[in-house]
Amino acid sequence: MNPEKLYPIEGFNNTLLLKPLLAQSDIDNITVGDYTYYSDFEDPSKFFAENVLYNFGFSGTSLHIGKFCAIAHGTKFIMADANHATSGVTTFPFAVFGGKWADSLPLGEYPFKQYKDIQVGNDVWFGNETTVMPGVTIGNGAIIGSKAVVTKDVPAYAIVGGNPAKVIRLRYSADEVAKLEQLAWWDWPIEHIEQAIPLLVKGGVAELSDYAEQHNLASL
Repeated sequence: MNPEKLYPIEGFNNTLLLKPLLAQSDIDNITVGDYTYYSDFEDPSKFFAENVLYNFGFSGTSLHIGKFCAIAHGTKFIMADANHATSGVTTFPFAVFGGKWADSLPLGEYPFKQYKDIQVGNDVWFGNETTVMPGVTIGNGAIIGSKAVVTKDVPAYAIVGGNPAKVIRLRYSADEVAKLEQLAWWDWPIEHIEQAIPLLVKGGVAELSDYAEQHNLASL
């Protein structure tokens, strides 16, 4: 599959690849890896306008999404610009309305909480209508359950659900997760990924590790 083809499924316009969509925009604080897709029942081409919310830029934060992520309809990423200052008596954002209110205390002087970037690993599956809050890191291979609200970091290969999202279980043992992180199959040359599809879909960590060793991929 061509990672630069906007609509990768012939005759089906409800799923698109986000990296080529991003290339058509002037957004400079979002990165997306190859083959990550978004599916929407209506118009997936509006993802960066309707699913990455409050991305005004004044917080200085970014959104980074890895390779081979599957993002279902209605998933929302809430950027740090959504937040109001909470250390004083009021949370009302006087300065955004300009005039005397902004002169009294410019927006740049508001004591906003500082957030990290939103970091999404590789091979992450987002269920229908999930929400990711500012500053969250989601590890490789995680599964985010439908309608989950992710307020805290998610470990690699964890399944989370609920509001706020909590770990339901880990998909693999700690040793297996470490091995998968080392293998980083999403960084393999695409011809090896294509050859390994049966193992990736139906096999286990040991089989994938054997394949990597046979093809000198473990050290990539």
